[in-house]
Amino acid sequence: MSVPTAAADQAICAPLPVLGADVTVPLVTGGDVTYAALDYAASSPALQRVWDDVAAYAPYYGSVHRGAGYLSQLSTDLFETSRATVAEFLGCRAEDQVVFTRSTTDSLNLLAAALPAGCQVFVFETEHHASLLPWRDARVTYLDAPRTPDQAVATLEKALAARDPHGPALVCVTGASNVTGELWPVRELAAAAHAHGARIVLDAAQLAPHHPVDIAELDVDWVAFSGHKLYAPFGSGVLAGRADWLVDAEPYLAGGGASRKVARRADGGVDVEWHTTAARHEAGSPNVIGVYSIAAACKALTEAGFDRLVDREQQLVTRVREGLADVPEVKVLSLFGDDAPRVGVLSFVVEGWNSSHFAAALSAEYGIGVRDGLFCAHPLVRTLLGSEPQDPGECGAPDAAPGERSLNAIRVSFGAGTPDEHIERFLGAVRELVGEGARWTYRTEEGRCVPDRGAAQV
Repeated sequence: MSVPTAAADQAICAPLPVLGADVTVPLVTGGDVTYAALDYAASSPALQRVWDDVAAYAPYYGSVHRGAGYLSQLSTDLFETSRATVAEFLGCRAEDQVVFTRSTTDSLNLLAAALPAGCQVFVFETEHHASLLPWRDARVTYLDAPRTPDQAVATLEKALAARDPHGPALVCVTGASNVTGELWPVRELAAAAHAHGARIVLDAAQLAPHHPVDIAELDVDWVAFSGHKLYAPFGSGVLAGRADWLVDAEPYLAGGGASRKVARRADGGVDVEWHTTAARHEAGSPNVIGVYSIAAACKALTEAGFDRLVDREQQLVTRVREGLADVPEVKVLSLFGDDAPRVGVLSFVVEGWNSSHFAAALSAEYGIGVRDGLFCAHPLVRTLLGSEPQDPGECGAPDAAPGERSLNAIRVSFGAGTPDEHIERFLGAVRELVGEGARWTYRTEEGRCVPDRGAAQV
């Protein structure tokens, strides 16, 4: 999948307004600074538009479905209109269902619970744990990490060719890596899956906030993503796609809303008729605030011009890549090669530094929030680092001896709300920390590096 480029005569848009853009945080060295949120891959800040839309609706909040009151009717209409908005945002086919869940993890566990008997699942070891781990009741084939997009397709084709051709099969693949940000060849993998009689689900948690996702164009069977990564942090997610496996499965949760009719039998038991719509897997009181926030984010991204947002983000990606390349001690991690297209997610290691120490110094001394560790993608990060699971050691000491592999990595991620200044501050901080070292001392607390508040300034 290639990143689309805006037309030459199309102006690059400004960052979208996000909640918390003016929040200041204290520095351990003294004074305050505006917080640079560069951990979008974990949870993006809420778009101001999303917050404003939710605040405008909040006084009218009411129960969804079956309520006779005005607020209930309004909330029900909002909930179902949001479903239509998400379907349009994803380019859903007419027969597809949009099921609202709590997150990508919840969506993929729902699909795992709906697999037909005997279904075989194919998943690359490079997946986030949300798409690597839910398939416990299925026959799972874990595929080795490919080192090129073409190798990914060839590896999948070989595995599918060797499977039982008469049973159901599902391929699960990410759209953009949560570790490297690299784009996967989704359309080609979908073609390979369908050629061998398998279906495919796309984990779009990292793709949807950075890149248009079209189910019909990509020819995938399902898409899963989370609101909290799509600038809508109110606890909702989406599973969208083909209805048949979902309709044939037992409800993900049994309870009110999923049932159409419940009656006592003469023998004392209970007969239940379940919905055949998305409601079948949405038991309980729906999170209308969360659902509406996702719809509001979809509208905001669309109206801002998603291709323009992509184009600006690619400029930031290029700036970060070039800036890190100027620091010889920094190694950016990549599965498909340094020039592979990617969204605004990059992970790296710094020679001579413990990754937790480096991330802590970025936060405490520069007001920059990044992430360190294995990013809930342990097999992938260990493959990229060439290391085995180990204790990262004490803060302040390198997590690897000279010439040895690092044990963890640092991840910087950004998106539609990131100003240029945050990127420049991050690159300047990397150069200073590598060249001059930290200005404060740090200690280990519950396995993480934290500033030693009782220590004198270095």
